[in-house]
Amino acid sequence: MDGRRLDRATEVIPGTRAGATLNLMVKSRPLDRVFSALSDPTRREILEHLGHGPATLSELADPLDMTLPGVLKHVRVLEGARLVTTERNGRSRECRLGPERLDDAAQWISTYRLHWKRRLDRLDRFIEKTTRGAAK
Repeated sequence: MDGRRLDRATEVIPGTRAGATLNLMVKSRPLDRVFSALSDPTRREILEHLGHGPATLSELADPLDMTLPGVLKHVRVLEGARLVTTERNGRSRECRLGPERLDDAAQWISTYRLHWKRRLDRLDRFIEKTTRGAAK
């Protein structure tokens, strides 16, 4: 990308005819849902609880001191982000970690961690070179 922003959801694609754009929302929606779901401490607690194994809504609600409808709202957000799956089991609903878990978010973080590590390494080399030159 050449850095020219059209608006929040699109960018100009370099090397294409003038005005060709890429809709960034299509690419980032699943990741946005994951980070949005993780932004709430209650949902992070639910994920932590499910990390130990499947649990019913009642089992999730007890330590959180929440009503079942309140927990269900949080679980539905986690389902929308594909972090949790639920299955009806008789009269109860069992929740478990989703098959993708945090893979997308971890990959995104890893990519940017590598990017910033490289930039910081270049900065470190520049500072080293500059301080050696000043000491002469």
